[in-house]
Amino acid sequence: MTDFTALRRRFPVLERKTYLNSGSYCALADSVRDAINAYMDDRLQVGANWDVWVTKNEAVRRAMAAVLRAVPDEIAVTASASAGLNALASAFDFTGRRNKVVVSDFEFPTNAQIWHAQEPRGARIVHVPRTAQGDIPLESFARLIDEETQLVAVTQVCFRNGARLDIPGIVRLARERGARVLLDCYQAVGGLTVDVKQLDVDFAVGGMLKYLLGTAGIGFLYVRGSLIPSLTPTHSGWFAQEDIFAMDITANRPAPSARRFEAGTPAVVNCYAAEAGLKIILEVGSEAIEARVRALTRRCMSGLESIGWASVTPAEDERRGPMVCVPARDVAQLLATLMEQDIVTSFRDNNIRATVHFYNSEDDIDRFVAALKASRARHHPGAGARTP
Repeated sequence: MTDFTALRRRFPVLERKTYLNSGSYCALADSVRDAINAYMDDRLQVGANWDVWVTKNEAVRRAMAAVLRAVPDEIAVTASASAGLNALASAFDFTGRRNKVVVSDFEFPTNAQIWHAQEPRGARIVHVPRTAQGDIPLESFARLIDEETQLVAVTQVCFRNGARLDIPGIVRLARERGARVLLDCYQAVGGLTVDVKQLDVDFAVGGMLKYLLGTAGIGFLYVRGSLIPSLTPTHSGWFAQEDIFAMDITANRPAPSARRFEAGTPAVVNCYAAEAGLKIILEVGSEAIEARVRALTRRCMSGLESIGWASVTPAEDERRGPMVCVPARDVAQLLATLMEQDIVTSFRDNNIRATVHFYNSEDDIDRFVAALKASRARHHPGAGARTP
C-alpha cells in the first residue's frame, strides 16, 4: 500500500498551502530542490562539469523512456514541448497529396499554432470542432481524418475543461486511413499512466513542469523507433548530431536515434531537476498515481454536486484527467479570493481549475469545495440571476 501521507511530507509548500495547481506548475519536492542545489554546488566547486552534465541529460532520457514505456533511443530531451514539435514539423513533407493535419478544438495553442505555421510549406490544417455540449465525440474525427491526412495531432487531456479525448479510437481511425498520430500528453503524463506502445501513437510531446514534478525549460519528444530513419529535421543543432563532439562544420549528420530532434546545449540545471522529479514518478508508480488522482477528482466532483455547483469536467472516470474545472462569475476575482485563503488554483476561460496530484489529500479537496460554497453567492454562474 502506497503511503501518500509520507509522500506528501516531501513537498514543503503543502505545509502552508492547499496546492491544487499541478496543471500549471507542480509543487516542489525536497529532492528536486536538493538536485538544483547540487548543480549549484558543482558550479561553485568544479566550474564546467561537462561529463556530469551530459550524463544528466542521458539520465533524463532513460527516466522519461521508463515513464512512457518506450526505449531511450526513442526520446529526445528538448527545451520545451514547442521545441520538440518544431523539430518534428520541420521533418515533414507537405508537398504531396497527404498534406493535411487534423487538430482538435481542445488543443493547447502550441499544438495548433506550430502546425498552422507549416501552411506556407503546404500544410492544410483542419480543426475538429467542439459540439454544443462542449465535447468532441469520435465521430467528429471520423468525418475529417481521410486519405489526405498525414498527421492527427491531438491532446490527451484538454487544458480548458479536463476532458480526455478517445485516443485509442482516434488512433484506430488514423491507422485505417494511413495517417500518423501525435499525442500531446502534457496535461496527463505523471498524473495518468501514459503507455505510448499500448496507445500505439507515433509521436508524443510534453514537459517536466507539471505532473512530472520537475521544472520549466525542459521537455521531451517521443518518436516511434521505426519512423526515426525516415524523418530528418531541418530544425537542428550540435546535440542533434551523430557525434556531438566531432565539431564538424562541413555537414549535417543527424543522430540515428530520436536525439536528432534535439538542438543546442541542453538545459543543464533543468536536467538535474527533471531527473529528480522523474525518479519520484517512477518510485510511486503511474498506476498508483492514477488511482489516487482518480479518487481525489471523483471526491471533488461529488463535493461540487453536493453544493449545487456543477463542473464542466466529465464525471466519468475514463473521460476525466487530473483536473476539475468549475465555471464561475468573475473568475479572476474568485482565483484571488481562494489565494487569500492559501488555496492555489488557476483558471482558463471562465473556469477555475483544480489540478490534482498524488500529494494532495482529501482535506485539500474538501477545503476547496468549502471555499467555493462560501463564495457561491458571488461567483456561482447563476448568482444574481432573477427568477420569474
